[in-house]
Amino acid sequence: MSAPSPFHILAKPIGPRCNIDCSYCYYLEKEKLYPDEKKFRMDEAVLEAHVRGVIEAAVAAGQREVQFAWQGGEPTVLGLAFFERAVALQEAYRPDGLRIDNALQTNGILLDDAWGAFLAERGFLVGLSVDGPKPIHDRYRRDRAGRGTFDAVMAGLDVLRRHEVEYNLLTTIHRANAGKGKELYRFLRDLGTPHLQFIPIVERRAAAGGLAGAPQVDVDPANVVSDWSVSPKAYGRFLCEVFDIWYRQDLGRVFVQFFENQVGLWRGLPASLCVFAETCGNALALEHNGDVYACDHYVYPEYKLGNLTETPLVELGNSEAARAFGDAKRDTLTRQCQSCRYRFACNGGCPKHRILTSRDGEPGLNYFCESYTMFFRHAGDRLRALAASIG
Repeated sequence: MSAPSPFHILAKPIGPRCNIDCSYCYYLEKEKLYPDEKKFRMDEAVLEAHVRGVIEAAVAAGQREVQFAWQGGEPTVLGLAFFERAVALQEAYRPDGLRIDNALQTNGILLDDAWGAFLAERGFLVGLSVDGPKPIHDRYRRDRAGRGTFDAVMAGLDVLRRHEVEYNLLTTIHRANAGKGKELYRFLRDLGTPHLQFIPIVERRAAAGGLAGAPQVDVDPANVVSDWSVSPKAYGRFLCEVFDIWYRQDLGRVFVQFFENQVGLWRGLPASLCVFAETCGNALALEHNGDVYACDHYVYPEYKLGNLTETPLVELGNSEAARAFGDAKRDTLTRQCQSCRYRFACNGGCPKHRILTSRDGEPGLNYFCESYTMFFRHAGDRLRALAASIG
């Protein structure tokens, strides 16, 4: 019998609850999955089952290190005591020889010196959400009173700097900032970390209101792309513009996740991002009550794998349902994708974004196909040269 495969799980201990109200957030609507829930908060039993389960799964897969990833919603709303307890449980269950790391994605608004001291002492890697300079950031990232959040986020960034917490920046690319690639990149580059992530935003509005589900769940032809989604052409131009600056000025000292992943793919290495991997299914999502889903973009009843208080996490992560979900990424590629010269660098992209039809009318073409093709044509020779120079 083969050993279990390793997998990653993104924990959302406060579910979809957040202290701000970003226009483009797809996760706030997940409250509808739990209509009777009054208090979205991971309790002690679920937290312990999560910590124990992640460690048991890592040991079973022969891993020497494991990362706990915390997201939301906004996880800092839970308070510092929750994470102090999580770290204590990690220490209690950690066997000799296993390294444990923690990553926290946050909007930064609640960070203060107590948080800074804790994150630094415990070695947390913090992902801070920043969409650009103040006018750009505040376009869609507002609090529940409609006020911009930029100043509060910058105060949180000052906390991270002051306490020398390791951090990276996560920036969503949408209609308001896609045309400002140079300005955006230079601003982010100067915020004190060499590690940048760009996440393109596309969501569809359902004809009945709210956001439409993933294309495998909601096939209503009346669904339309939201007005804040980035267009394929604009995202492609953004990637090209930022790549040119990065290549000329910052190669080897600024690390843009998208570009780093592409260099690896052009070297023939496996994708480090599930978006560009041939198959997926090894990046699960954990809700506040212990429900485990195949992906945090597929938190729908159809993709629920089970609950970790009822089934060991190692079994859920290696279940037939998880494998089938991951294999479908490869097995449902359109013929256009299968014959594409850039398939190795894209693999059809994220299945959630496969909302278009191919040239021959086949459903399932990725919304960002035009973006990726534009980028590969623009940067391909340089990506190939970079890959060759690494050896």
